[in-house]
Amino acid sequence: MTVEIKEVVTDKEIKEFVYFPYQLYKGNKYWIPPMINDEIASLKPSKNPAFDYCNSKFWIAIKDGKIVGRIGAMINYKFNEKVQEQFGRFSRIEFIDNEYVVKKLLDTAENWIAKQGMNKVHGPLGFSNLDHQGILIEGFDYLPSIASEYHFPYYQKRIENCGYEKEIDWLEFRLTIKEIPEKALRLNEVIKERYKLKVIHFTKNSEMIKYGHKVFELINKSFDEIFGMVELSPKMRDFYIHKYLKVLNPKFVKMVENENQEVLGFIIGMPSLSEAFQKAKGRLLPFGWWYILNAMKKNTVADLLLTGVHPEYQRQGIPAVLITELQKVLLENGIKYVETTAMVETNQKAIQTWKNYEHIQHKRKRCFIKHL
Repeated sequence: MTVEIKEVVTDKEIKEFVYFPYQLYKGNKYWIPPMINDEIASLKPSKNPAFDYCNSKFWIAIKDGKIVGRIGAMINYKFNEKVQEQFGRFSRIEFIDNEYVVKKLLDTAENWIAKQGMNKVHGPLGFSNLDHQGILIEGFDYLPSIASEYHFPYYQKRIENCGYEKEIDWLEFRLTIKEIPEKALRLNEVIKERYKLKVIHFTKNSEMIKYGHKVFELINKSFDEIFGMVELSPKMRDFYIHKYLKVLNPKFVKMVENENQEVLGFIIGMPSLSEAFQKAKGRLLPFGWWYILNAMKKNTVADLLLTGVHPEYQRQGIPAVLITELQKVLLENGIKYVETTAMVETNQKAIQTWKNYEHIQHKRKRCFIKHL
């Protein structure tokens, strides 16, 4: 079998790299197409500030004139400095069900990583924890959130056959939303009064802008010990604020600050856009914006995208306040189910929180590792 591996360099090749999953998953009712322009921007140094501290290459695999796979490889120097290891990572891997194709892709990434002086490779991981990460290994019959991943069942075995083993898993839950007990509501008010906390509510996206950098400063503090986490620079914060602010529903965002106006915690939910993204097929125009707008207004499913609490205040009931305040909005808007985004399996405190709800743990993603 002849498979050509071609480095992605030109704008045309970047588009081919981005479009390949649209061909691969065509007709699959569970795959969520990402926004094409966002995906293209993430691969360009002129658009993505992660290239300030990451070195990367991307390739496509071609057989009989058709693209049959893709892969990226990167060195995140800030991550390596933090963990004092020589890691490379593979990223955005997609491939047809063919062992030769996936081996050629991984060999290409591994060879480049080794030439950069690295002795381990893990992945799939992205430029940051807010980027694509993990291979789906459980939950193939559930619709993911737009912040999660979907892959075919054969991915796991094909990657393992190339010498990879488990490094760590992420878990995802589906929660059933019910009325808040009066006891929980009373406790919520007691906590706010005791610690002089103020809950910040939003009605417009513009109102959230001034809190953007405060939230990312808190992410840097509260997520510091989470697997793969690297401090987000001011430029990276701006990149993600611009990327995500436009699709957030402000009513589903809650923050808590103390009497000194310090943001101590936040929770970000939103009506599920999974079906809307499927209808939009990666584009806001001509009708993608309409599908998204309708999903924002009327939905029975919400996604819980991100929660963060200052490490010094996690025992003061702030997580409970945030969850209760968001749950009020969920109930007011007819939400019956919540999809959590991936939580690393070692974060038992967060996992235990969701186990207090009626729930199923229905999806699992995996990061693999291999010594070179």
